Amino acid sequence: MNKTLLLSFGLALMLTSACTSNDKPAEVPVVKNTELSAEEAVLENIMTRVTCRAYKNKPVEKEKIETLLQAGMAAPTALNAQPWHFIVIDDRNVLEKLGSASPHTGVLSSAPLAIAVCGNTDKQLQSPEGVYWIQDVAAATENILLAAHAMGLGATWTGSYPVESRFKVAKEALQLPDNIKSVSIIALGYPAMDPQVKDKWNPNNVSFNKYEAH
Repeated sequence: MNKTLLLSFGLALMLTSACTSNDKPAEVPVVKNTELSAEEAVLENIMTRVTCRAYKNKPVEKEKIETLLQAGMAAPTALNAQPWHFIVIDDRNVLEKLGSASPHTGVLSSAPLAIAVCGNTDKQLQSPEGVYWIQDVAAATENILLAAHAMGLGATWTGSYPVESRFKVAKEALQLPDNIKSVSIIALGYPAMDPQVKDKWNPNNVSFNKYEAH
C-alpha cells in the first residue's frame, strides 16, 4: 500500500496511527491527487468533505464498514472511557422508520446503510466530568464522516439525542435500552450526486486571547 496514502488516511481521521492493521483487509483510501504530500492530502480530505443526500443503489462493502467502525473507535475520549456503541443498520424497514423521525432525517429512508453512534451512559465517567460522553460520541461521528469521504463514500450526519421526538423514534426502531442514547445516525452510501464544497472560513468567528465581537 502506498505509504503516503496510508499516512494521509490515518491523519485525516485524527489518529496517531493507521486505523487498520496489516492483517485486516481494507480499501485503499480515495485521494483525488496522489501527488499531494501527506499533510496536503489530510487537509484536502477535511476541507472537501460535504454532506451527501442522494445515494446509489449499491451496498457498502463489509470491509469498508469495518474500517468506518475502527475510525469511530479511534476518536479521542475523556480519560479513555470509550462510552460509545455503534449500531450498523442495513435493514430497509429500520432505515425507513428512522427516516420518518423528522424532515431532516428523511435521507435515512433512501440510504443503503446507516450507523447509529450511541452513548452508553453506564460507561460515562463517575464524576462531574461524566457529561463528556456526548463530546466523545460527537468526535467518533466526525471520524466516521472523514473516513467515509476518504474512501469515496457519501455521508450525512443526522442528529438524534437530545431532541426527544427524534430520539423516541430511534429508541423504538433500534430497541435501545435506557442506558444507550443514539446521539447521531449517519446515512452512508456511494454518492449519486456531486455536491459542491462550501467555503465556511469566516475570520469574524475568530478571536485571540479573549473574546471579541466582530
